[in-house]
Amino acid sequence: MSLKYERILIAIDGSEAAEQAFKKAVEVAKESDSTLILVHVVDIKAYPIAAAYGRTVEKHARESAEELLEKYEDKAEDMGVNKVEKVIEYGSPRSLIAKTIAPKEKVDLIIVGATGLGMVERFIIGSVSESTVRHARCDVLIVR
Repeated sequence: MSLKYERILIAIDGSEAAEQAFKKAVEVAKESDSTLILVHVVDIKAYPIAAAYGRTVEKHARESAEELLEKYEDKAEDMGVNKVEKVIEYGSPRSLIAKTIAPKEKVDLIIVGATGLGMVERFIIGSVSESTVRHARCDVLIVR
């Protein structure tokens, strides 16, 4: 049995787990001739501290996110994916990926890397992958 997906969201944060998830997303996108949607959520937890520095921090975060997604767009195209889109959002990745971005982008598969958080942090706030599985209205693939 083969599942075909039309729009695949891959959460990119620059981590090794995200890199592994990206490779899997490219495989699935090529197999299904899907649109690959590269998503980076700029986590704004640090912004209250950064507010003292003005818009410079926000501008730097945006530029870094754009560079990161450009790099992954180039890699996806080099690996044979024909349709790539990029999305940058600000907020909590835990709540935005499954609850807001996926429905807005009409995705039918979300791919995320397994968490790198420690046990205590995972217990207190949960991981992005846990939240995605809990709240997604489409299939979710967690890559280890």
